[in-house]
Amino acid sequence: MGPDETVQVALIAREHYVNGKSRVDIADELKISRFKVARMLEIAVETGIVTFTIQAPGAVDVDRSNRLKEKFGLARAFAVATPNDLSINVRDALGRVAADLLTEIVTDSDVLGTASGRTLSAMIGHLDSLAKCDVVQMAGMAGPVHQTSNAVVREIREVSGGTAYSIYAPLIVSDAATADSLRDQPSIQTAFDMFPKITKAIVAAGSWNPPESQIYDGLNADERVDIFNKGVRADVCATLLDDDGNEIPALIDRTLGISLEQLRAIPEVIVVAGGQQKTQALRSILKADFVTSLVTDTRMADRLLDGA
Repeated sequence: MGPDETVQVALIAREHYVNGKSRVDIADELKISRFKVARMLEIAVETGIVTFTIQAPGAVDVDRSNRLKEKFGLARAFAVATPNDLSINVRDALGRVAADLLTEIVTDSDVLGTASGRTLSAMIGHLDSLAKCDVVQMAGMAGPVHQTSNAVVREIREVSGGTAYSIYAPLIVSDAATADSLRDQPSIQTAFDMFPKITKAIVAAGSWNPPESQIYDGLNADERVDIFNKGVRADVCATLLDDDGNEIPALIDRTLGISLEQLRAIPEVIVVAGGQQKTQALRSILKADFVTSLVTDTRMADRLLDGA
């Protein structure tokens, strides 16, 4: 391409891509056909006169996100850049993106399910608006008061203005008889009856190796060792999972929460988890056949893509 054609191609590219003129307008001004304009725009790209840089807003890494989506067959995936791997910074960054995602995809006709977790608590601080949806607590209370599933549900309801269905009972109780008795309580039964109506859910991940789990924290030392020896490596809501994503029913008769099969029946389940300590747990959860969307950090994305 000679200098005269180069200048003309650059001129047409500037008029189109910078000044926003249509191909027809450029053709009229230069007294050439719009097909020639189209061809010169193609040449501008082919020869590098015009280059494109595509950047996602905020901290989401588009390439890693798409690779996660393809590798694990997800509807959505978000790999979020964080300043470091410190848990508090990871939780805040993931919470921000999770809050934006809920604001974007939840509608008035949805029933939103959620549970407890430090990352979900961090999400609440960034949740400024939400469609007027009903909110269902999917597991009993565990952890610090401000991080319990009841607190998360209450704060989401305050933003959405919908109806909250809460479980005013512990996540883990002492025996099966107590769990059965609590499930029969009218207010708790009402929340359980809402599980099949949940259309979107957002949950955190509990890790057992290393331990960072509200279920783990709620057990005594002997129970922790016994259940870990049964192969538990992760938990979500009230479900315990092994390395391969299979359910381990070690506490199934003593926990109050949504079942694994009910989780799998929810059309959209978003898992929000990141940080080095959650790697093994998240690999397990992704094999359990209920995750449709993932919000994680870029370092976790690299570990999942390289070794999952």
